[in-house]
Amino acid sequence: MPVPVLLAGRSVRLEPLAPHHTEALAEAGAEDRTTYAFTPVPHGLQASHEYIDRALADQAAGRSLAFAVVRASDGRVVGSTRFLELDYWQGPLVWPAVPGVPFGDPATAIPDAAEIGNTWLSPAAQGTGINTEAKLLMLRHAFETWGVRRISLRADARNGRSRAAMERLGFTCEGVRRAHSRGLDGAVRSTAFYSILDEEWPTVRSIIELRMSAAAPRRRRRKTLIPA
Repeated sequence: MPVPVLLAGRSVRLEPLAPHHTEALAEAGAEDRTTYAFTPVPHGLQASHEYIDRALADQAAGRSLAFAVVRASDGRVVGSTRFLELDYWQGPLVWPAVPGVPFGDPATAIPDAAEIGNTWLSPAAQGTGINTEAKLLMLRHAFETWGVRRISLRADARNGRSRAAMERLGFTCEGVRRAHSRGLDGAVRSTAFYSILDEEWPTVRSIIELRMSAAAPRRRRRKTLIPA
């Protein structure tokens, strides 16, 4: 399994998710929950404890790598995200393929493909640039440290906000799988799939960095206009 890692940027820090984040995660999830229509977000201390336990169990099994999203300006936990669907293509060819099982020592394995998902942010952190920089940190780690061939994301096809955000950042829509699974609201949902390939990463990285540079002055102006 990939080794847990701390990823730090200007506005956000991605810390390996751990039990000491329970209370802060519960506080983040307790804000206005109307924005969580498509994403499972823990509600309360017990739910946050169970959320972290499940994430760490998946991590111990080599299925994911989970983070607490921490706002750099005040150290406040504002959400969570993770790498998941880790896949390994090294070693002898085995058929039928066994996805998610690395060749050699699992403790030193790095994936050839992965998905970024289970992402949620508190309403106070949405639209602040934190999500964009968090994605940049994770993509940079995946493509430039692990050397993956592909990173994928998915969204409920009804979640226009998330889909538009992926497309703005340069992800390619691979299509919509109809009646793919059960949604958070109990309805049968279709799922939109997006990806970035390693040869596309330099272009996508430039798009994200330009968006971040253009957004920074606007955020500074908004702060200046807020009366003390």
